[in-house]
Amino acid sequence: MAEERRKYVQRRTPKPKNLKGTIKRVMSYVLSFRLQIVLVVFLILLSVVASVASAYFLKPLINDYITPLIGVKDPDYSGLLGQIGLMAAIYIIGAFSSFIYSRIMVSISTGVLCKIRMDLFAHLQKLPIRYYDTNSHGDIMSRFTNDTDTLRQMMSMTLPQLIQGIASIIFTAVVMLSLNVELSLVVFGMMIISMIAIVLVSKRSQRYFKEVQQAMGDLNGYGEEMIEGQRVIKVFNREEIIKEGFSEINARQANAGFQSQAATTIMMPMMANLSYITYALCAVLGASMTINNRLDIGTIASFLEYSRTFTRPITQISNQFNYIMSALAGAERVFDLLDTPEEVDEGNVTLVNANIDEEGNITEASKRTGKWAWKIPNKDGSFEYRELKGDVRFEHVTFGYEEKKIVLNDISLYAEPGQKIAFVGSTGAGKTTITNLINRFYDVPDGKIRYDGININRIKKNDLRRSLGMVLQDTNLFTGTVMDNIRFGNLEATDEECIKAAKLANADSFIRKLPHGYDTMLEGNGSNLSQGQRQLLSIARAAVADPPVLILDEATSSIDTRTEHLIEQGMDGLMHGRTVFVIAHRLSTVRNSNAIMVLEHGVIIERGTHESLIEEHGKYYQLYTGALELE
Repeated sequence: MAEERRKYVQRRTPKPKNLKGTIKRVMSYVLSFRLQIVLVVFLILLSVVASVASAYFLKPLINDYITPLIGVKDPDYSGLLGQIGLMAAIYIIGAFSSFIYSRIMVSISTGVLCKIRMDLFAHLQKLPIRYYDTNSHGDIMSRFTNDTDTLRQMMSMTLPQLIQGIASIIFTAVVMLSLNVELSLVVFGMMIISMIAIVLVSKRSQRYFKEVQQAMGDLNGYGEEMIEGQRVIKVFNREEIIKEGFSEINARQANAGFQSQAATTIMMPMMANLSYITYALCAVLGASMTINNRLDIGTIASFLEYSRTFTRPITQISNQFNYIMSALAGAERVFDLLDTPEEVDEGNVTLVNANIDEEGNITEASKRTGKWAWKIPNKDGSFEYRELKGDVRFEHVTFGYEEKKIVLNDISLYAEPGQKIAFVGSTGAGKTTITNLINRFYDVPDGKIRYDGININRIKKNDLRRSLGMVLQDTNLFTGTVMDNIRFGNLEATDEECIKAAKLANADSFIRKLPHGYDTMLEGNGSNLSQGQRQLLSIARAAVADPPVLILDEATSSIDTRTEHLIEQGMDGLMHGRTVFVIAHRLSTVRNSNAIMVLEHGVIIERGTHESLIEEHGKYYQLYTGALELE
């Protein structure tokens, strides 16, 4: 298992992406707050100007106000105090500007984060089911949490420091050149050495930050999977095995984290030492110039302050470099998800509420009437209305989830309006795949599926799925009340309609015994309910939707035999007048079907009613008699 986990992790290592493109896309979000950005830039520049000006005041302060007072018996400090007061005012302006732009950047970063997460969530709703089948849910959630949070930190902290650092370097360089060109060249030379060091370190650490983000996603995915499977893990005593798998991914994340941090943390002492060397060189050369009367004391004091100020932004940038690289690595993963192709829907046939008179004439209704019609556009711009009856036909359908692995092979079948069609067969025979194709979770490469004579590829997916009610073997309940979960099938349903649906599914009796009845809060996918109770709520949710076509994918698999008998009458009432597709592992539940399809290796090997198939003494007979023996 450890070897398989290692191969799994290696397959998921992403290819390098274009950082310039990533930065451009990040800035497209940031620039949606243009007015705030303009104000932030102005305040940053004001803060930098205040910082640069305060250091420049050292020159007149020493030359014009301190030096003349040396040795004077009754010195006049008014000018000196005025100069100090002016410097204090400039410092206060700079500090206030820094405070304001920091607050604004927090607002911008949270706003950008909100927009990115909204885009991510909205995009996830448009992705095909295939994406969720092939990607870890934990890894997807990691992009919502870890990756976007590192991006927020970069925007709120690093971007302002970058702007401030660049502006500080430019303004300080101009003032230094005005003070002394020779000393300025010394500082510029040391800066070039610093930049070369930063570039060399960045090239080495960049790929490690990508590995850190990817490993974090793998950790989340693996952890979520193991937490959900704790019962199975404990039943089979596999605690040590899954610990090995986690340890392997955790070690990879730790190694990548060490390599990335080791590369970036050396920059801080490196830049600090270069700053000290620059300061010492300027001090020595400046002192020599002062002794030779080529430089006054005020200028050398001011320039030494600037030499420290000039290298400080570079040090700040180097200190923030790990945040930058981590954020860009996370941003790449976020944009990779946003760039995943959406589910294609080229359908133009829609589903509408309809009024149908005695002669069969159809008119579109603005409110729910209990009857539906397909609205089919014609080439001349007019529309044709066709009553939704629930006639579903497969015509020579061949399908595989992977190109070389065929799941359904030349399947042809039909379900006339009001018929109950059952699919039976061993696991992997292709039963659930048929219902997935009816919903267009996957598109058919070969063959056709017609719905009331319309190729389902022409029907808009939302309208197609709105006409279908589905009860899955794996139930999914959402955080909210019991009433909210039932109403999820039809958001316009009244409380009375939800209660009626619950009674139809025989869920009403157990719901009323809950602490707050229909107002009982459900959390953690209904963890405070039994599996059977959760399934009953799922059936009630389908009932309140009142769909013309119903798909039951082993809907009673989690319900005991007694409860199953109790809901059969309600299910019969729900299925009355509807086309129903049933997948059942209990063959006793499909005896009253109009037609039973027996699948094996993606092929329909038998079809007929319960009685006719029993008489044939074929595969169905073997399955049915075997099931009776087990009972």
